[in-house]
Amino acid sequence: MNGSATSEPAPPPAPGAEQHPALDLANSAPALPGGQHLDLLGTPEAANRWLTGHGLAPEDAGLRETCTARLRTLREHVRALLAARVDGLAAPATALDAVNDALTRAPAASLLHWDADRGLYREAGHPTEQIVEHALAALAADAADLLTGTEADRLTACGSSPCNRYLLRHGRRHWCSTRCGDRARAARAYARRTGRTES
Repeated sequence: MNGSATSEPAPPPAPGAEQHPALDLANSAPALPGGQHLDLLGTPEAANRWLTGHGLAPEDAGLRETCTARLRTLREHVRALLAARVDGLAAPATALDAVNDALTRAPAASLLHWDADRGLYREAGHPTEQIVEHALAALAADAADLLTGTEADRLTACGSSPCNRYLLRHGRRHWCSTRCGDRARAARAYARRTGRTES
């Protein structure tokens, strides 16, 4: 579902998402109250805006649906790895393969070029068709760092239904936003008043 499917604004970045673009990628299709969903990568234009906002593509990159679909696919694989880490399960092999494939797609070195006016020079190539390769590689590298670094033990899923976002826990906080925290507290208060237990 694309971003026009709901009038509800996108929630603010979850704790940790501003430092880890891979976490923000995983959270780019939030479930909203009332059964609504928002997909910040739902169209090539929306995906281009998301990549530009993270410094991973120029504003005029001109993404096509094929590239956008690859970005959404990486998102699902990163989500699968985050879910496995949070739940203490084995990492899914297909998700590992997808992230490793993205890691190896973009050259890390500046290549040697020749120009009659400039002579020999080195420059990283970023033609339009490689923009997504570089973005996928950067996001995959960030996901790998997040999942294996010192912050991995702070990864958690938002504790407020129906939210499906991940965050880096600070203290006892298990909510991705004030809105989710308020919703969780209201649900607990309602459960206490009515004698129901939380599911």
